Amino acid sequence: MKGITLKTVTKNIFFGIFTSARNYSFLNSSVVPAARGSVKIKRDSNKNYVIQIHLSNLAEVERVQPSKQTYVVWMVTDRDMTKNIGQLNSSVSFFSKRLTGSLNTVSSIKPTKIFITAENDPSTQNPDMQVILSTDRFQK
Repeated sequence: MKGITLKTVTKNIFFGIFTSARNYSFLNSSVVPAARGSVKIKRDSNKNYVIQIHLSNLAEVERVQPSKQTYVVWMVTDRDMTKNIGQLNSSVSFFSKRLTGSLNTVSSIKPTKIFITAENDPSTQNPDMQVILSTDRFQK
């Protein structure tokens, strides 16, 4: 009985270590200097990566030069591939004129870096050269 209990406790501790969320901040942007944000990544029970992005003080995408239609979020994978993971949902609060953005998504592939570009097509498979915001590479 004690062996089962110890095994269960060890399993729970091990599982807890690898399912805890990690937070990463976006670096300061020269394109949109006031923009701030963070990325939260955790593993779910299916061993997928849950990615949550929250941003504030964004510029309207039409005001970025050259003017574009939408913000797209990209991830660099642990295999050094760049993947479009979705369109940033942006909005202005009723009580504030600050533009905020968010994206919640799941990936079976491990992300090593997240960055955002302004694009004309949200389904594009190749990012524009002008990066709006980026994280450093995540520690492995």
